[in-house]
Amino acid sequence: MLIDTHCHLDAAEFDADRGAVHAAALAAGVGRIVVPAVAVDGFAQTRTTVASHAGCVAAYGIHPLYVMRAADADLAVLRDWLERERPVAVGEIGLDFFVQDIDPARQEHFFVEQLRLAREFDLPVLLHVRRSVDAVLKQLRRHRVRGGIAHAFNGSRQQAEAFIGLGFKLGFGGTLTYAGSTRIRALAAGLPLDAIVLETDAPDIPPAWLERGRNAPAELARIAAEFADLRGLPLAEIAAATSANACAVLGL
Repeated sequence: MLIDTHCHLDAAEFDADRGAVHAAALAAGVGRIVVPAVAVDGFAQTRTTVASHAGCVAAYGIHPLYVMRAADADLAVLRDWLERERPVAVGEIGLDFFVQDIDPARQEHFFVEQLRLAREFDLPVLLHVRRSVDAVLKQLRRHRVRGGIAHAFNGSRQQAEAFIGLGFKLGFGGTLTYAGSTRIRALAAGLPLDAIVLETDAPDIPPAWLERGRNAPAELARIAAEFADLRGLPLAEIAAATSANACAVLGL
């Protein structure tokens, strides 16, 4: 069994064929799918999606790209959802310094408050770390949580080891399928296998063979095969190891 540790199956891009997308994932051997929310007005859709599709589990959080439309009161809403729903993680949360018009200070405010909620409920976190790895690590050192996943990891070996030292797994997905992604492919090949989980981030971050088309959780099977080739290991061993890592960090 494969576990997709980051898939936005609740996204509007899947409204027309969500059931078929889920069925294709199951047929491809993807037995568990973690669906992280991104804003409080989508929490109900996330809950409905996971309740309606076998093997899906939810995480709830306020994504850094959505903080400009979020209110401080949304943190209280999030707290209520964490208390009532008992999800597998707080997420997707973090920082994004790639998009220039989103106030970094506001991002950090929401990130820190959500780390505090993760501590309160003893939950792991699903981290968004685009162009912000050092800033994310700085806050994780200040506000220790029980670990989680650095989603779509794209940092250095040193930064990877810092996350691992804080109890985190590193998420790898479609990016490792591009021949030009030499640094990420080297990390995927060389980091300890027990530190890696697999993900799609569907409908985003499509693998090379989709040519920028819509990503889907079924693609995790071929991503895992590419990862196995990078590691020089049998696919069955990769599936078992990465699934065990996901279960360990998320309590699946």
